[in-house]
Amino acid sequence: MMEDPYRERTSLARGARDIAKEAKRHAVKKANKVMDRASDEYSGRSYSRFENDEDEEDDRYYYQDGQVQQREDDEGSSDATEGHDDEDEIYEGEYQGVPAEGGGQMAMGRPVSDGLKDRRELEKEREAEEEELAQQYELIIQECGHGRFQWQLFLVLGLALMSDGVEVFVVGFVLPSAETDMCVPNSGAGWLGSIVYLGMMVGAFFWGGLSDKVGRRQCLLVCMSVNGFFAFLSSFVQGYSTFLFCRMLSGFGIGGAVPIVFSYFAEFLAREKRGEHLSWLCMFWMIGGIYASAMAWAIIPHYGWSFSMGSAYQFHSWRVFVVVCALPCVCAVVALTFMPESPRYYLEMGKHDEAWMVLKQIHDTNMRARGEPEKVFTVNRIKIPKQLDELVEMQSESANPATKVLFRIRNELRGIWLTFLKCWDYPVKDNTVKLAIVWFSLSFGYYGLSVWFPDVIKHLQADEYASRVKNHRNERIEDFTFNFTLENQVHSNGLFINDRFVGMKFKSVTFKDSTFQNCYFEDVTSLGSFFKNCTIIDTFFYNTDIDDSKFIGSSVINSTFAHNKTGCQITFDDDYSAYWVYFINFLGTLAVLPGNIVSALLMDKVGRLSMLGGSMVLSGISCFFLWFGTSESMMIAMLCLYNGLSISAWNSLDVVTAELYPTDRRGTGFGFCNAMCKLAAVLGNLIFGSLVGITKAIPILLASSVLVCGGLVGLRLPDTRANVLM
Repeated sequence: MMEDPYRERTSLARGARDIAKEAKRHAVKKANKVMDRASDEYSGRSYSRFENDEDEEDDRYYYQDGQVQQREDDEGSSDATEGHDDEDEIYEGEYQGVPAEGGGQMAMGRPVSDGLKDRRELEKEREAEEEELAQQYELIIQECGHGRFQWQLFLVLGLALMSDGVEVFVVGFVLPSAETDMCVPNSGAGWLGSIVYLGMMVGAFFWGGLSDKVGRRQCLLVCMSVNGFFAFLSSFVQGYSTFLFCRMLSGFGIGGAVPIVFSYFAEFLAREKRGEHLSWLCMFWMIGGIYASAMAWAIIPHYGWSFSMGSAYQFHSWRVFVVVCALPCVCAVVALTFMPESPRYYLEMGKHDEAWMVLKQIHDTNMRARGEPEKVFTVNRIKIPKQLDELVEMQSESANPATKVLFRIRNELRGIWLTFLKCWDYPVKDNTVKLAIVWFSLSFGYYGLSVWFPDVIKHLQADEYASRVKNHRNERIEDFTFNFTLENQVHSNGLFINDRFVGMKFKSVTFKDSTFQNCYFEDVTSLGSFFKNCTIIDTFFYNTDIDDSKFIGSSVINSTFAHNKTGCQITFDDDYSAYWVYFINFLGTLAVLPGNIVSALLMDKVGRLSMLGGSMVLSGISCFFLWFGTSESMMIAMLCLYNGLSISAWNSLDVVTAELYPTDRRGTGFGFCNAMCKLAAVLGNLIFGSLVGITKAIPILLASSVLVCGGLVGLRLPDTRANVLM
């Protein structure tokens, strides 16, 4: 009898607790509906609730004997789960359920476990959830606004892109000085340009793919650090093979800059801002070219900016230039440490909390800059795509560190390869093929002509220089002292007796069939000067750079060489051709500024494909004006015209590539396309470089046809102007 009142009180308390919980659940649901309606008024669609069916919730409880009861077929509340309520369920789909025992039978109304679903079915579900996430993420970015945060990231990523532009120009500016300073024979010349592009090709594919696995920010930090370290190291090494190795690794590092930078920045931009601001970002590549040209112009010709430690260690002005060109990379690495990871990447990886924190940071930073710090970030739940489990080979904990590192590298490479294969799945496959063709054709024409233009100008300069050569024949000079510079002269059948050559320079001087008898050479430097079929008798050479390589078919009789200068002698004193080459590159790079501005302003108005196809076709047509380039000034004008027309194609292609690939393979797809770009650069350098001075027809027709065909293929790409970022 005493137990009956106790049971009644217990039942009454339990019933009151259930009723309170039910009231609380309905209150939360009503509050969520109010927030959804407010969100719909703001953006036209709801992006945060994804609620369960209400009828199913209402049927979970029934009233009996004065108490609220829960149906047995539902996972009801018990004393063990009493403290758990709906507020704890932040991640939708976090709990996937466990199959019931006894085969595949599931309770009525319960979701089917992922373990019982087909892989294709799970992938379809994930694709549907990714589409929902793309729409929701677009609305969230719009709510965060475009302001101070995006501009800060714009400057940081601009430094990284500037480093890529510097790396490309450093190759051309350093090549002549480095190969001369390190005494590289003609057979080894030109390897520097090719080896750097090959490193960039491998780096673009590797770092782009890795950014889809470990994150944009982390990958960009590592690849930029690799570039900065080896670029700095290359300025100190003395051997040409070691220098090539360092520049190759430097190129491998910077190869990841372009695919990661554009993928990274695109994921912080709303749809209506993406095309314009990605185009503005492209300007930093131009700024990198201007910076490299200006530094080369200011530093390399000053040969006096050097020091040496004996004959074994030489540090000339071009090495100072290499160090200065590594500074943008160092600045980018330092600034990047203060930037967050892409929230879109976090959501793709199922990291809800990390993504929410970054999005709140973006929102709060922009609102404070607008003078609205009281404005609250209203998003509390974000759709997370279903995370598909993959078979991962586990490594023993007892393995040594080296084995663990190799195992990790192998797994990452396997992951990159699998992601790359997904770029060839329908419907992304068609886009990958078309993008690869456009990237290859645009790069082949651009880099090929970029090599051909300066070489043609040098060829024209050489022809003009040769036309001003001074010829001296059958001269006889005795007891005369030469202490001044001889330049651009040819001495034939000359006789020099008891002459002194002291503290002087030979620049492009050739002695043919001449005789030197009882002459004295002291502190003489020769550049491009030779003795052909000459006879040297009883002559003394002291502290000169005249060695066996200078004597071609000549006879040296009873002559002495003492304290010869070691190494290869390079000098820019009184040589304005170096200034002229850097100035030409400076003008060519500066010529893309109008094209950059126009493409940024019209990218979202005209459209990506119209800009891409039109720019490539016009660039191809402009190549025909090269027929009229018979002087240096005309060739420079053609170079500026071509660069100005082609830059819009580059900007459009960067934007389209970032938008066409979904988030889970954006870095990989962009990296592959950029690798094709660098492969085309290597082929363009080899093919166009071999045609310099031979014919104009083949380079012009080849570049023009490739650019026009690539532009027509680009017009067949899907238009991404109105699409959200998948």
